Amino acid sequence: MTPAVHGTTAPGFEALRVEFAAVGHEEGAQLAVHVDGEPVADLWRGPGVEGDSLMGVFSSTKGAAFAVVALLVQQGALDLDREVAFYWPEFAVEGKGAATVRDLLGHRVGALGTDEGLTLDEVADDRAAAARIAGHRPYWRPGAALGYHALSVGALAGEVVRRVTGHTLQEEYERRLRRPFGLDFFLGLPEGEEHRVLPVLPPLDPPPQGPRDGLAGIAGNRHHPGMPELAELPNLRVIRAGGPASVGGVASARGLAGLYAAVIGGLCTGATLAECALVSSAGHDLVLGTHRVHGLGFMVGWPFLGAGAFGHDGAGGSMAFADPRAGLAFGYARRRFPSPGGAGQDAERLATVARACALARQGRRARRGR
Repeated sequence: MTPAVHGTTAPGFEALRVEFAAVGHEEGAQLAVHVDGEPVADLWRGPGVEGDSLMGVFSSTKGAAFAVVALLVQQGALDLDREVAFYWPEFAVEGKGAATVRDLLGHRVGALGTDEGLTLDEVADDRAAAARIAGHRPYWRPGAALGYHALSVGALAGEVVRRVTGHTLQEEYERRLRRPFGLDFFLGLPEGEEHRVLPVLPPLDPPPQGPRDGLAGIAGNRHHPGMPELAELPNLRVIRAGGPASVGGVASARGLAGLYAAVIGGLCTGATLAECALVSSAGHDLVLGTHRVHGLGFMVGWPFLGAGAFGHDGAGGSMAFADPRAGLAFGYARRRFPSPGGAGQDAERLATVARACALARQGRRARRGR
């Protein structure tokens, strides 16, 4: 029996409810969309799922981390084209001295991890992970190639944030974004919120084990003998409590959409939004083996979104982004880890419909204003 869709849509966004029902996910999913600062869709389905349920969102976490960086750039506290070592001198060892903050956010510094791997406790603690990785040689000459820093980019960016502000990235996120805007998107989940968490469900058709050596194994820390499978990470309290900025966020779809609604709703200037989406890194990804495009850390260049859109998806199927020209902020989360991992056609279909509805509303309002 197909579970009912719960929640609401604003007039003109009914197609989102239809599409949300059509993409399935009987085990549970949530969708939240804001347009021009107004919530226009708040939907959920599945046993035990409520609109305020929290789920592990994997690399969609990185969007929150990059939003903090964007705010520091906007206030002039951080220069993207200064060397990382200017802020964090210890990073300069092993030939990384010339790597810039822009290189780091663009996954170009080769600081994927370490030959020995990180322990689970180190993965959960960005400061510990950053210290280990900073002292290690890069896996290519910084700036010479692009490769997804799956479990390290948040920790490394977080250490830059700490050196600039004196606070962890998680503390800055809490102060600047989560608390002021009441976001159901946590980087470090308080124990009192644990009752709202729905565990991530394993993939129905587990893919063959990925490489445990080579760049992909290093980037995912899969070569460390004590490392759980990626799908299990948000189910561990040590990860939820630590809130590692690469992968440890816990959120509802409302929280994901709310983050981007805040960013494009006046928190960031037009110049900062343009910087978020400006392509700074593009090409063949040595880790993922695919073509990747990044702006100020954010994923950009999605073909189903407009120019200037930016955001991030997650291995568990989540997706969150802003499309400023459409006034659109989008958040999607699901319980069942997909096979293969990553946001798939369900997220893309919903994003496409959401943008079409947002543009149609813009058109109706423009016609009424003539």
